Amino acid sequence: MVETLKIVFSNFQYSILAIGIFVSMLIGLLILSEFIFIEPYFIAHIPQGTEFGFSLIVILSGLSALVLPMNIYRINILKNSKGKMGGSVFGSFIGAAAGACSCGPVGFAIISTFGSVGATSMAFLTNYEIPIRIAAIGLLALTYYATVKSLKVECKLKPR
Repeated sequence: MVETLKIVFSNFQYSILAIGIFVSMLIGLLILSEFIFIEPYFIAHIPQGTEFGFSLIVILSGLSALVLPMNIYRINILKNSKGKMGGSVFGSFIGAAAGACSCGPVGFAIISTFGSVGATSMAFLTNYEIPIRIAAIGLLALTYYATVKSLKVECKLKPR
C-alpha cells in the first residue's frame, strides 16, 4: 500500500491536489460545523465535548485528500477502459458528501425551503451527525482499499 502511495504522490500535481482537497474540505466542514467563525472576526473554537466531532472532520478531510487524487490517477491510467473505473470514484464522492452533513447555519435554509420535510431531515442529520461521519470514514476507508487493490491489479503498478 505504501508503494502505491509513493507512486501516485511522487507526481507533484497529485500532491498539490491532495493538499488543496484537504485544506478546502477541512476549512469548509469546520465552518459548517461552527468550529470556525468568520464574522465579525475570524475565530476558531473547539467547545468542550466536541473534540470527537472535530477529530472526525480532520480524519474525513484527510481520507478524502488521499482517495480522490488516487482515483484521478487511476482514471488517467484507465482512460480507454471506462467499465473498470465506476465504483471507487463514486464511493469517494459519496463519502466526502456524507461527511458534510453538519447542519449549523445550513439547516435553517433547509427548514425554510422544504418546510416540515426540511425540519425532519434537519433533526435527523443533527441527531445522527457523528454516526453518519463514522460511516463516511468507513466508506472512504473501503474506497481507499479498493483503489489501492485496483491500482496494483488492473493498472499493474510496480515500484520504481
